[in-house]
Amino acid sequence: MIFSLLFVLVSLAGVAVLFRALRGQAAAVQSLDEVESLTQPVDLEAFRNLMDPSQEAFLRERLPASEFRQVQRERLRAALEYVGRAAHNAALLVRVGEAARASADPEVARSAQDLVNRALQMRLYAQMARVQIGLLIAFPQARLSLGQVIESYTLLRERVAHLVRLQQPAYAARIVSAL
Repeated sequence: MIFSLLFVLVSLAGVAVLFRALRGQAAAVQSLDEVESLTQPVDLEAFRNLMDPSQEAFLRERLPASEFRQVQRERLRAALEYVGRAAHNAALLVRVGEAARASADPEVARSAQDLVNRALQMRLYAQMARVQIGLLIAFPQARLSLGQVIESYTLLRERVAHLVRLQQPAYAARIVSAL
């Protein structure tokens, strides 16, 4: 009986920690102006380039093994920075979506819920990518694709653009460019 109770308590604690990790620690967002100032820009083209398997193959073929490992570790550290920025922005966008879900306009509320779902999914992918990148830094000869993180972040940007266009169209381009 005690073992079962302990198992349930540990499981609940694990779920709470996972929820907190996925939801993030972003501050409550009062206005779209705040979103623009709180985000951390992610250069998606540079991130795609870092994660492009053909770029990695090119470096692998052209560089001696020891030099490739050193260059690959630097590329992975840069990718880790991009993943961290994307995770930060996703946590912020969870808050934006949560605030907009209370809208009286059903289309805004639906769009906000979709944004929250996408942002939580992005946070999950980011957490998994951090672990994978950490392993790759330790073992740079291994191969891995983080395309799922890039695609998820791209979709997240589209969702926030849609929500902002519904609420305040003049802000849409500025918010997306800040992401």
